Amino acid sequence: MSQVRTGPSVWAGDLAMGIRFAAGGGREGWIRTALTTLGVALGVAVLLLGASVPSLTSSWHGREKARENLGQAQEPKAADHTLLYASADTTFHGAQIRGRLVQPDGAHPPVPPGVHGLPGPGRMVVSPALKELLDSPEGALLHDRLSYEVAGVIGDEGLLGPKELTYVARPAALNAADGYRIDHFGKHWDSPPMRAPVVLLVIMTCVALMMPVMVFIGTAVRFGNERREQRLAALRLVGADVRTTRRIAAGEALFGSLLGLAGGAVLFLCGRQFASPITLWDVNVFPSDVAPGPLAAALIGVLVPTASVVVSLIAQRGVTVEPLGVVRNRPPQRRRLLWRLALPAAGTVLLLPLAWARPWADTGFDTVRLATGSILLLFGVTALLPWLVDAVVSRLRGGPVPWQLAFRRLQLNSGSATRAVGGIVVAVAGAIAVHMLMTGMQAGYAQAYAVSGKLPRVGLWVGSDDWPKTRQALGALRATSGVTAVRGTLDASVGPLPRRSANDGAGGAALSVGDCAELRRLAHLPSCRDGDVFRTDDHERAGGLRRPTLNPGTSVDLDPPDGYHAPAKPRPWKIPGTARTVRLLAPVSTPGAFSSSYDLLVTPGALDGARLSSPTMEITVDFDRGTPDALEHIRNTAARIDPTLHEHSYLDNPHDQQLSSVRAGVFGGSVITLLLIGTGLIISTVEQLHERRRLLSTLDAHGTRRATLGWSVLWQTAIPVVLGLGLALGCGLALGSLLLTMIDSAVTVDWQAIAGMTGIGAGVILFVTALSLPPLWRMMRPDGLRTE
Repeated sequence: MSQVRTGPSVWAGDLAMGIRFAAGGGREGWIRTALTTLGVALGVAVLLLGASVPSLTSSWHGREKARENLGQAQEPKAADHTLLYASADTTFHGAQIRGRLVQPDGAHPPVPPGVHGLPGPGRMVVSPALKELLDSPEGALLHDRLSYEVAGVIGDEGLLGPKELTYVARPAALNAADGYRIDHFGKHWDSPPMRAPVVLLVIMTCVALMMPVMVFIGTAVRFGNERREQRLAALRLVGADVRTTRRIAAGEALFGSLLGLAGGAVLFLCGRQFASPITLWDVNVFPSDVAPGPLAAALIGVLVPTASVVVSLIAQRGVTVEPLGVVRNRPPQRRRLLWRLALPAAGTVLLLPLAWARPWADTGFDTVRLATGSILLLFGVTALLPWLVDAVVSRLRGGPVPWQLAFRRLQLNSGSATRAVGGIVVAVAGAIAVHMLMTGMQAGYAQAYAVSGKLPRVGLWVGSDDWPKTRQALGALRATSGVTAVRGTLDASVGPLPRRSANDGAGGAALSVGDCAELRRLAHLPSCRDGDVFRTDDHERAGGLRRPTLNPGTSVDLDPPDGYHAPAKPRPWKIPGTARTVRLLAPVSTPGAFSSSYDLLVTPGALDGARLSSPTMEITVDFDRGTPDALEHIRNTAARIDPTLHEHSYLDNPHDQQLSSVRAGVFGGSVITLLLIGTGLIISTVEQLHERRRLLSTLDAHGTRRATLGWSVLWQTAIPVVLGLGLALGCGLALGSLLLTMIDSAVTVDWQAIAGMTGIGAGVILFVTALSLPPLWRMMRPDGLRTE
C-alpha cells in the first residue's frame, strides 16, 4: 500500500505546481488567469477603498482640529504671541463658505496651518477653490461681500479638501466683543457623533457595496473550472491522488488571486487620484487621504488569497476527478430549505428590536447588531436563490424547444448560474434598501424645508451693546434690493433678585431694547415715547421654568448666571413704576425669525444697552423671492454691517443636494457591481457552452437552427436572474422598511430607482446573451464531433 504524501513541504510543492500550471498554461491558461486576476483585482480595489474610510475621516478631522481654536478655558491676555479670532462664515448660492477673521496683538501671533504668514490689514488668504470662484463671473456678488484683497492661497494642510471654500482675513479693525483671544491653533475636542440616520446610511452603504464584491471574488476564482478539471484528470492518469489534484487546483487559484491582489492595489492607487473632484455629504478629500490602515491592508492581503484557496477546495468537493480525462459530477443532492430560511430569519430577529426601539440608540452594540442583521438577511436571501431556482425549474414542463433546452439544462445543473446571480441579488437588494433609506430621509428634509421656507425670511444676530448701531443696521437692510420688511431689537436676559439657587426651577426673563417703531412690531402699544418701559402679558415659560417677578418698582439682575459662570456681584436695575402692561402681537413661529416671547420691552432712553450682559442684536428680514439674488444682496449688506453677523434661516436645503449626490454614488456603484457580475455570468455561460460543445455540434448536425439555441441561452440566463431579482425586490423592500422605521420616517419607496435596477438586471440578461452568441456559433459546427 502506497504511503499518503502529507506535510507542509508536500503542500508547498503541490501549490507551486499549480502556480506553474497557471503561469505556463498557454494562451487558454493565460486567459483564465487574466479573468481571475481581473475579477479579484476589482474586488480588492473596492475592499481597499472601504478600508480607507477610517484613515480618511481621521485625516479629515485631524486637519479640522489643527487649524481651529474654539476658545480657551482661560482666555489669554493680549501679548506679543496672541491674536483676536472671530468666525465670519457665510453662504453663497447654497454653498457654505468658512471664514475666519484675525487681528494680531503683537509681532509673533500664531499662524494657522497652510498659511505662511497672517495677511495684512484689508487682505485675506483664500483656498484655491474660493479664489477660482471669486475670479469667475458667478463670483461677482461674492466679491462684493468679501471685499478684501487676495494676498495668497491656503496650502493643503490648512484645507479639509481641495474643493473647500474658506478664507482667513484681517479686517481694518476687529472688536474684542466680536471674537475671542487665542495664543495657538490646534485644539483637541471630540467631534460630534453622527446622528442615527447618518450612521444607518453609512453602515448600510458599506454592507450593500461590500457583500456583492465578496460574492464576485468567490465567483472569479472559479473561472475556468472545466478546463482545470480536464488537466487534473490527466494528473490522475500519471498517479496523482485526489488530494494532490485539489492542492494543485488551489495553487492555480492562488496564483490568479495573488496577481489580482497586486492588480487591485494598482487599480486602487490609480483610482484614488480621482478622489478630489468627488464630494459626498459635504466631504471632499485629497487623494493622499484615501489610504487603508496597515492592519486593514494586511488583512486584505492575507484573507483574499486564503479565500481563493478555500473556495477552490470547496469547488473541488463537488466533483470527482478520475483518470482518462473523465470529470464526473457527484450525484446531485437535494437542496435543504431549513438552514437557508434560518439565515434571513436570524437577521430579521436582530433587526426587529432596533426598529421597535424609541429612539434608536447609536451604541457600539446596536451598530454591530445592525451590520450583522443586515448581512445575515442579504446573505440568507442569496442562499435561498439556489433552492428557489431548483424548485421552480423542477416543475417546468413543455413549451417551445428553446424553453425546454434552457430549463432542462438548469434542471441538470444550476449551480454555476445561481452563483453568479447571487451577486446580483445582494447588489440589488442592498441598493434598494439604501435608496429607500435615503429617499425617506430626503423626503423628510424636503417637507421640513418646504414648510419652514414657505415665507422668505432670514434671521441675523450678533453680539452688540449699542442701540444706535442696531438702528443703522436696520436702515441699511431696509435699503437693500428685494427686502420687504425688517424688524430688529437689542435682546438680553435678566434674572431675579435676590439670586436663587440653580435648582429652584426659576428661569430668566427676556428683555428687548428698541425704539418705539420697533417695539410696535412686537406688541400693541397704546402710546410710546423714549424712556418708556412695558411689561408684556406673556407669562408662559416652556419646560416649567418660572420667570422672575416683573412688577413695576421691582429690581432685576442685568447680569444673571448663565449656567457657565456666576458673576461675583449682581447688576441690579429697577423697573420704573410707570411701566405698563401690553399685549404681545401673535408670535412669529416661522423659522428664521427670532422669538416673540418677550417679557420686558424697553426704549433706549430707559436703559443703556451697555449695562446689559452679553446683549445681541437680533434682526428678522423678509424679502421678495422674485427679486434676483435678493438673499445674496441681504448677505452682502449684513457683511458690510458686521462680517461676524450670523445667519439663521431654513431657505437653503443642503441635505437635498447631499443626499442626491450620495444616491447617485450608490446607484453608480451598484451599476458597476451589476456589470462586473454580468461579466462573471458571461464567463460562466461560455464555459458551460464549451463543456457542451459536442452536444451543440450534434444538434447542429441534426439541423437545429442557431436561433433556437440562441433563445435557449437567453432563457437559461433569464430564469435565475428573474427569480433573483424577485428575491432582491422583496428583501430590499423589507430591509428598507425596517431601516426607515428605525429613524421614525414614513416608509417611502423609490420606485424610479427600483425600476432602474430592474432595467439594469434585464440589460445584464441581454448583455450576457449577446456576448455568448459568437462562441455559440463557433461551437455549432459538425467538425466538433471529430474525436481522436
